[in-house]
Amino acid sequence: MNGQIRKNITPGIEVDIVLKQDQRTGKLTRGIVKDLLTNSPTHPHGIKVRLTDGQVGRVKQIISAGS
Repeated sequence: MNGQIRKNITPGIEVDIVLKQDQRTGKLTRGIVKDLLTNSPTHPHGIKVRLTDGQVGRVKQIISAGS
């Protein structure tokens, strides 16, 4: 699913994000969404989220809809 659309992302789902320091390389980090930080309905670079481990980045891929 598309990580650029806010309504696709809810707390508890598993996603791949790109961290700020990894934007040049495109390295992805997998985790569970804790908070949504982008307020707009869409964002061209991906919706910014905070993972349960505290890392912040933009969603590139939605892995699973969670439990």
